[in-house]
Amino acid sequence: MTTPPLRKDAARNWEQIVAVARELVDAGVPLQLNDVARRVGMGVGTVYRHFPTTEALLETVATRSLELLVAHGEQALADDDPWRALAGFLARTIEAQVTDASLSAVTAAPTDALPHTTELKQTLWSLGGRLLDRARAAGVVRADLTSADLVPLMCGIAYAAAVHGGADDAVARTDTAQRYLTALLEGLHTG
Repeated sequence: MTTPPLRKDAARNWEQIVAVARELVDAGVPLQLNDVARRVGMGVGTVYRHFPTTEALLETVATRSLELLVAHGEQALADDDPWRALAGFLARTIEAQVTDASLSAVTAAPTDALPHTTELKQTLWSLGGRLLDRARAAGVVRADLTSADLVPLMCGIAYAAAVHGGADDAVARTDTAQRYLTALLEGLHTG
């Protein structure tokens, strides 16, 4: 079943809500629908009609990054070099985690408010698993590493980079995360 397109005014409201939510998330301010409504300058009922929960709004904010990661994972599967494909995918994943404040909360959530978020997360995990399986089959990654290990390892690197990489400096966080990832990858690589 397809959702009918929004009227122009409703689409504009939706875009404003998401833009303000993005600003708040990037600033490290917890999302509250009442606060978003006040900052956008519209009634809270309008915000709730578009986003019934803060989780739905946060997932909407994270959607573009999730879609880009899925697209990158699909491109990585086309790479003939299994090690380069896996390492590139993990590097892109880490970069997204440390530059998009919405991703960690959305990817770590045990349940999703939006079916599209569930679909994107499952696709992302599947792509990571397939890339790891290819690398393992090629003998270029440790045989004891499982796809279930990838998410905690990536989350650990993102968390460590956030704590030790400069909370207010995205470039420093990204550099720190890449350095940590390089160390991890060198420990996983068998070649």
